Amino acid sequence: MRPIYRYLLIKLSFLLVTYFVAVTIAFVLPRIAPGNPVQQIIAGLSQGSLSPELLDQYQKRLVEEFGLNKPLYVQYFEFLKNAFSGNLGTSITSYRQPVTQLIAWHLPWTLLLLVPATLVAWTIGNYLGARAAYRRGTLFEKSVVSTGIILSQIPYYWMAMVLIYVFAINLGWFPSGSAYDPTLAPSLNWEFIKSYLHHYILPFLSIALVSTGGWIIGMRVLAAMELGSTYVKFSEMLNVHDEIIFRYVLRNSLLPQVTGIAIQLGTVMAGQIITEQLFNYQGMGILLARALGSRDYPMIQGIFLILIGTLLLANFIVEFIYVLIDPRIRLGTRE
Repeated sequence: MRPIYRYLLIKLSFLLVTYFVAVTIAFVLPRIAPGNPVQQIIAGLSQGSLSPELLDQYQKRLVEEFGLNKPLYVQYFEFLKNAFSGNLGTSITSYRQPVTQLIAWHLPWTLLLLVPATLVAWTIGNYLGARAAYRRGTLFEKSVVSTGIILSQIPYYWMAMVLIYVFAINLGWFPSGSAYDPTLAPSLNWEFIKSYLHHYILPFLSIALVSTGGWIIGMRVLAAMELGSTYVKFSEMLNVHDEIIFRYVLRNSLLPQVTGIAIQLGTVMAGQIITEQLFNYQGMGILLARALGSRDYPMIQGIFLILIGTLLLANFIVEFIYVLIDPRIRLGTRE
């Protein structure tokens, strides 16, 4: 078997095992928490005028309908079967609505925020980090590295709150919440796109700025190590133009950062879930917060499966790209 196929097969095997473990954790975690979704619903209905007998009948019907009366291991195997067949069940709190339908509405909003913010942060952060390493000892390096350290230590939610306070509340330049004007319906006309971009800027910046700081620090270290390479010293002795050397240093330092973007996606996703709640952005964060508050097992499980599956797929794509750009893996090595 060619080295590239063997490498990808190993990575794919790890991906499937990781997904299986994630599926199990997604099943167990909601059930560890006290209470269950049916109890939450009945507690809300008990505040009304329904008689205890009707409440008891309704509770029994809900428990049977969602399979909560079955043994835990039976629920687990049914969940595994449904998870690998794409059936995520129906939401308990959003009664009769399929989980896949609700996720299909919210997931694109999350991806529209996550992917551009991550790619922009990766591009700008790596360039500034490499440039700072190449201009070591200068005011530019000190400024960029100091800024990167500060940004990388700021939690996503704190950056979101600062941006809301400064640009939405004090200056009034941007809206403080939602993904678009609530008076508009999602469509591809210019009025909706303009409204979406106006609401998009602050959530985008809250994620991109913090992520950029981390990429600056990582690339500065990698590029500084690369500058000690023999080819760099030899090029300097030959008086090769600085920009040509810089391009090679940047290119060779990017290989670990390509893998790093897959790891960073998990961190950004976790930060984005909280950010979406602060901005009341109609993504997976809002959906997950509601599901956790009501102990909606099918919804919680479905969201975790989709998010974890998206991250694992992104990791595999990044690994494939890494194989294409690194000939040591593509061609294999011989002792």
